[in-house]
Amino acid sequence: MKKVLLFVFYIGIFSQVNAQKGQQTDVLIIGGSTSGTMAGIQSARMGVKTMIVEETPWLGGMLTSAGVSAIDGNHSMPSGLWGEFREQIRNYYGGADKVSTGWVSNTLFEPSVGQKVLRKMCDTEKNLTLIFGVKLTDIKQVTNGWQVKFSDGKTIQTKILIDATELGDVAAKVGIKYDLGMDAQSTYNEPIAPEKANKIIQDLTYAAILKDYGANADKTLPKPANYSALEFNCACKEFCDNPNAKRQNPCANLMTYAKLPNGKVLINWPINGNDYYANMVEMSENERQEAIKEAKAVTLRFVYFLQTELGFKNFGLADDEYPTADKLPLIPYHRESRRIDGLVRMNTNHIEKPFVQPQPLYRTGIAVGDYAIDHHHDKNPAAPDLHFVPVPSFNIPLGSLIPKQKTNFIVAEKSISVSNLVNGASRLQPAVMQIGQAAGALAAYSVLNKISPEKASVRAIQQTLLHSKVYLMPYFDVPPTHPNWEAIQRVGATGILKGVGQSVNWSNRTWFYPDSTISTNEFLKGLKDFEPKFTYKGISEQKRMNFAEFEGILSQFKQFLASIKSPLAQSISEKNISSDKQNLPISRSEIAVRLAGLMEKEVDFEGKYK
Repeated sequence: MKKVLLFVFYIGIFSQVNAQKGQQTDVLIIGGSTSGTMAGIQSARMGVKTMIVEETPWLGGMLTSAGVSAIDGNHSMPSGLWGEFREQIRNYYGGADKVSTGWVSNTLFEPSVGQKVLRKMCDTEKNLTLIFGVKLTDIKQVTNGWQVKFSDGKTIQTKILIDATELGDVAAKVGIKYDLGMDAQSTYNEPIAPEKANKIIQDLTYAAILKDYGANADKTLPKPANYSALEFNCACKEFCDNPNAKRQNPCANLMTYAKLPNGKVLINWPINGNDYYANMVEMSENERQEAIKEAKAVTLRFVYFLQTELGFKNFGLADDEYPTADKLPLIPYHRESRRIDGLVRMNTNHIEKPFVQPQPLYRTGIAVGDYAIDHHHDKNPAAPDLHFVPVPSFNIPLGSLIPKQKTNFIVAEKSISVSNLVNGASRLQPAVMQIGQAAGALAAYSVLNKISPEKASVRAIQQTLLHSKVYLMPYFDVPPTHPNWEAIQRVGATGILKGVGQSVNWSNRTWFYPDSTISTNEFLKGLKDFEPKFTYKGISEQKRMNFAEFEGILSQFKQFLASIKSPLAQSISEKNISSDKQNLPISRSEIAVRLAGLMEKEVDFEGKYK
């Protein structure tokens, strides 16, 4: 009997110890958001044990759970997992033309389909575990990682923690410093910023998915409380009593703006529509829930407006999209959140003129975007009237994902270290998907090399991403199908060859011009930026450089690298040029192929060469 009692006693002690230990993982991602999902996939693909913990029953955040399933930007830059996700969406519906259903976007899909695609992508990763329906309750930093407790009573210990929440709640909970609202003009010398800083963030939106139930159907909602059609005065041209109102569209455009496949429509209308101002970032949970109720009420009033004033009574809330009683999305669409104090802070100057900044952050790029700086402030009368200048396409620096104050911690989603104005361009779905992928790559690399993310090699992370067809440089005219795509991306990240930025309405570009030529002086200037001590012993003229001259310069440059004992000398191979080709001009693409190995020269998080 004593032996039985002792056995039971020891079993009890063993169970208590295991309960205290809880689960362990290499990478823990809190938030199955747009970025969180991509971070999980990338991390798992690199062979490390990864978990995503999400409060709701869905993956995808703004892409799916918030219903913003009309993609903004990056149509011509299908970078990494964004391109993979888009391809699966196209395959589901039967081709690219099947998802180009609305005039706001080239890629539109039903949120429920987006969720299915994301689940399928995650379910194929054997190193990835998904946990739904639990909330973070406590967190503390421990030796070599973090210990996190959740509302189901479980504790998870992890080596690397990624905050992929919508509002940066985990970063705030562990004490990471952050900014909120508009920066003063003087803070980053951004001329279009307001003169004084404030705490105003962008309007949020509680989207809705409507479905066409047939011409004879009447799906009109019961009249919502406090409804007045005047709330939506000038939402469209035919319902407007102000002849000077700006941005007026025909009322029919409200239903074709974000038309989804299968007769559905995304309602996310910014012009006197269902945007709503509530700065929920620092609210308590109860206050957030009250703000969400108000945001939902605005959307339901707007839907009723569409059904009654504009005559779209056959369009009702879709009954086959969300697992919610009210048929509305699971979460609101947050355009803005906390912005952490990161190793670097990207501002609009880095977008407008990336190649002349004191911090050449473009050399550390891990994601690209081509969307304009776009802020929603119509529903807050206290917001200053900002003029958003046209910008070219841009890349996002790796250091913006890493906080200064904490180790073994990475931030993704919209809480990365950028200025308030840059957030208006970096917050869009494709950019955030790439941010998530980079966060996953950085986390897995840190685990595999037993280091904290701030000690990671920028070049190693970039090379990992290149293997997954992630753009480092936002070169619109060099797709991944180009035979020299990777070489051009690598050389672009050195700055030896630079692109040319242009703004074309909402589609912003940076051109590499792979088939064009380059002057000798321009090429020598690029080499000088790379190695300031290099001096060319020859005559340089403002002319198109030919093969013979290029090879002569390259030979001298290789000798210079060897003289300073740089291992990069080995990356430049000798090449015999046929006599009939020596006097022909050499293209930028051909130069990139010969110089691609120079990206091995390490840079710090500011983009400066070590």
